Amino acid sequence: MVFGFGRKSKNDEPPAEPAEELTLAEAGEDAGSPDARRAGGPFDESEITSRDGFVDLGALLITPSEGLQLRLEVEEATQRVVAVTLDLNGSSLQLQAFAAPKTETLWDEIREQIGQSVGAQGGQVEEVEGSFGTELVAKLPAGLPDGSQGYRVARFIGVDGPRWFLRGVLGGPAALERPAAEPLESLFRQVVVVRGDSPMPPRDLLQLRLPKDASAAPPPAAPTLEEPERGPEITQIG
Repeated sequence: MVFGFGRKSKNDEPPAEPAEELTLAEAGEDAGSPDARRAGGPFDESEITSRDGFVDLGALLITPSEGLQLRLEVEEATQRVVAVTLDLNGSSLQLQAFAAPKTETLWDEIREQIGQSVGAQGGQVEEVEGSFGTELVAKLPAGLPDGSQGYRVARFIGVDGPRWFLRGVLGGPAALERPAAEPLESLFRQVVVVRGDSPMPPRDLLQLRLPKDASAAPPPAAPTLEEPERGPEITQIG
């Protein structure tokens, strides 16, 4: 697994936080089994009756929200879309969907791999319980504008679905504060994963694409869709 915090430009990045001022997200209650945690979403394509009203990105259907901006992340080597990032109220949620085995879950193993990768970079991880079950809060070393040492924080959430796994990475205030995370958590619950029927090796990315009507003028409540860009902030699983 390759773990990294990609950068668009220095001006686009939120400032790192002083290490002594960081507080991790408050722990929530255990939500139980994977099926119980998914009862309120995210959903499988088989659990909806129509795609109307969603932003169709291929493997993911996103619910529009006032003020929401979508960024499609492109892998430079292959030029394929590998993630979509939802920007809302100064926070972000990066989404990736993967193929998964019929009878096994992936999230426990993936959390362990993320923790090992963060540790190898001199960072720290902490497992907390939230509305999606066990989550991972990662802190990676980052320099502050005054030259002192701080941390950049990301909160990883994961949900195992029927033959798919959906991973989200919360950044900005949403990585640290539950109230700031609630709007993006709500959007995460409304995501619909389109797995498809084709056989795929576990952990292969499900294909994302530009929506077919991307050039059309969006309705008032539709999210703004930015052009795909290189240099994604990506955690690749595999």
